[in-house]
Amino acid sequence: MAEFSQNRSKRRDGEVLGGAVDFLLANARLVLGVGGAAVLGIATLAVKRLIDRATSPRDEDDTKEDSWQDLSLLKATPRLQSRPPPAALSQLVPPPAPSLSAPEGPAHAGPQTSPQLSLPAPPLCLTFQEKLLAFERDHVTMPGARVSLAKQLAGDIALELQAYLRNKFPDLPFRALVPGGPLYEGLQAGAADPVRLLVPLALEPGLWSLVAGSDTVAQDPRCWAVRRTQLEFHPRGSSPWDRFLVGGYLSSRVLLDLLRKALTASVNWPAIGSLLGCLIRPRVASDELLLEVQHECLELTVAVLLAVAGAQDGDLLLAWPLEGLAGNLWLQDWYPAEAARLRALDEQDAGTRRRLLLLLCTVCRSHPVLWRLGRDHLAQVVLHLGEQEADWAEEALGEHFLQALELLLGSLERASLPSHFNRGVNLLDGLREEEIDDLGFALYRGLQTPEGLL
Repeated sequence: MAEFSQNRSKRRDGEVLGGAVDFLLANARLVLGVGGAAVLGIATLAVKRLIDRATSPRDEDDTKEDSWQDLSLLKATPRLQSRPPPAALSQLVPPPAPSLSAPEGPAHAGPQTSPQLSLPAPPLCLTFQEKLLAFERDHVTMPGARVSLAKQLAGDIALELQAYLRNKFPDLPFRALVPGGPLYEGLQAGAADPVRLLVPLALEPGLWSLVAGSDTVAQDPRCWAVRRTQLEFHPRGSSPWDRFLVGGYLSSRVLLDLLRKALTASVNWPAIGSLLGCLIRPRVASDELLLEVQHECLELTVAVLLAVAGAQDGDLLLAWPLEGLAGNLWLQDWYPAEAARLRALDEQDAGTRRRLLLLLCTVCRSHPVLWRLGRDHLAQVVLHLGEQEADWAEEALGEHFLQALELLLGSLERASLPSHFNRGVNLLDGLREEEIDDLGFALYRGLQTPEGLL
């Protein structure tokens, strides 16, 4: 009797649970669809069987039978596919075109699967190397047409300025004005890199000699002094450049002031610009002699540089706005030697050293802190890496970019970046301590997230 009551109670509980299951399945079919209702039914059935096992003893064979049945039922149930986003549902997927060459299969070959909607491909995750190459393509490389136009404008301005100097200062022997610089060396880092317009002075041989800046009162190894000699045989006034002497030395500062006044007040730039089809204006606020050129296709900056020949063939000394005791000295120009060395190294192994220099110049120029690092600083770093590292293929460009940042950071920590051609010159001497700290912090953050520099 007790067993009967127990069985009856179990049947009553089963009927109640079965009614609840039927109610749930009926509503689930409306809400979840057929597939969702099937999964819910399996889950409910599994719960019911767990309750049955807990309330009544089972034979071992029945337990095994239920377990593999449950497993086979779960395997036979189709998986629910995730719903595609609304944008994917709104796109029409054309049916596959029937193949004319493939024969039709037999009728009993099996059920054909219905085509599924294709989901949009996830966005690609670019490496730093790929991002760096994209930055080079979009922000560094200048189109060939713009390079040709910039060279033409620079050459025309050089001819016009040379004619003006000969008419304005007929007694001063200037050599032919020569445009050059990164634009002509394949090292132009965007339109902001100025074209170098050299104004060479023709000094009489035998009347002038060079004195190293470290041997002068300024004790500046970056510079040279141009001293007037042979005064006992060729007294003062024998050379047209004698009127620019200060203490027996040819003063770069006096010559700069003369040319600056001429460029800002005497040259008829509106007429020259109208003739060349562009607008030319001297930059008055700058200590350097700069001309801003605006054409309908590009903007260009021209740096006018007074120059004399250096101690060795090919060396140049520039009249540069220096401060203090070095104000009358001439700055050693290492750009020709740097450009020639990088070109020679790249030609040996078809390397990417010059491309790395362009990338560094472009990144630093547009950065709110790293703009203090000029081309001369960055060229020393690339030259140092270029002679140490062996692999300079394009695939290693991103790695060398990070190595250059690390080398710069180490130089800032030591407050020392010696010149590649004169180890006695520290290129960081012109920076204050707080500026070095700001540069170091900016480089440290750049090494943590280098993509943020691009």
